[in-house]
Amino acid sequence: MTEMESRQERFDAFTVRMAIQLAAPHTWPAAILPCLIAVCAASVFSEAVSISLAIVLLAICILMQSAVNTFNDYYDFVKGTDSLDDNVEKSDATLVYNNVNPRTARNLALGFLAAAFVLGVYVIYYAGWIPLVIGIIGAFFVVVYSAGKTPISYLPLGEAVSGIVMGGLIPLACYQVLTGRLDFAVLLWAAPEMIGVGLIMLTNNTCDREKDVESGRKTLPCLLGRNRALKLYHAALVVWVCAIAALCALFFGRGLIIIPFMLLASYPLLKALFANPLVPASRIGAMAQICNVNIALGAFYAAAIMANSTAAFVL
Repeated sequence: MTEMESRQERFDAFTVRMAIQLAAPHTWPAAILPCLIAVCAASVFSEAVSISLAIVLLAICILMQSAVNTFNDYYDFVKGTDSLDDNVEKSDATLVYNNVNPRTARNLALGFLAAAFVLGVYVIYYAGWIPLVIGIIGAFFVVVYSAGKTPISYLPLGEAVSGIVMGGLIPLACYQVLTGRLDFAVLLWAAPEMIGVGLIMLTNNTCDREKDVESGRKTLPCLLGRNRALKLYHAALVVWVCAIAALCALFFGRGLIIIPFMLLASYPLLKALFANPLVPASRIGAMAQICNVNIALGAFYAAAIMANSTAAFVL
């Protein structure tokens, strides 16, 4: 028996619970809300929207997000950048807190990608090659975001790339599938989602700044320093809210009635996030807060767009 085989025998069983933890459902709003924005926009600018097709698109988005989460956990673990001292919940560090074969996590991530592409066959049959191209671009960034000698998540590009891919390409592809039109105005309408997704990454990187500096990462907070990173973070929160109001005023006028309710509902969440110092000790709370703000602002923005809907929803 080789040494490798001996080590493998000591691994614990990989469970369904661990697979769900690696998929990280609490991060799925970063994939669900961009898809929802596309569905709502399609209902404004087309005569009919297919519910079954929208559900398939949603499943693909969730699978892609799950793949991102699992790949990220796998590569951070095998490179030794994740540890017990990182102020994360046990459910957010499955490979750290459980003695399981990390290659199982890698295979799970590949499985998520494969399942997404299997569902994508139906979408391609229905809508043609355009969503295939966008999907391949997205899959490429899913892999290079975490993999390689210098993954994108280690660079100051992480926030922008995650925001554009998840917050921008998802609505662009979903809108094209649902309407049959490739309309780059969708990228403008999706700007709030790009900001929201990018801020999830910026939250994590700002909390981990000192650890990342020590490990040689070149994330945006590492380059800016903590004070300037916090200023950028707070400015982005304000721009996020203003962008939703401005886009509703310019393109989805009936939705302006939703904005006051959005402000009232999101104010306590935003206030708490502004008060968070984004240090390692407050990381768990900060990640929960930014996810909650994404859900609140994204849901109200979707409702504001939907207020302009004229389409029929069909199976």
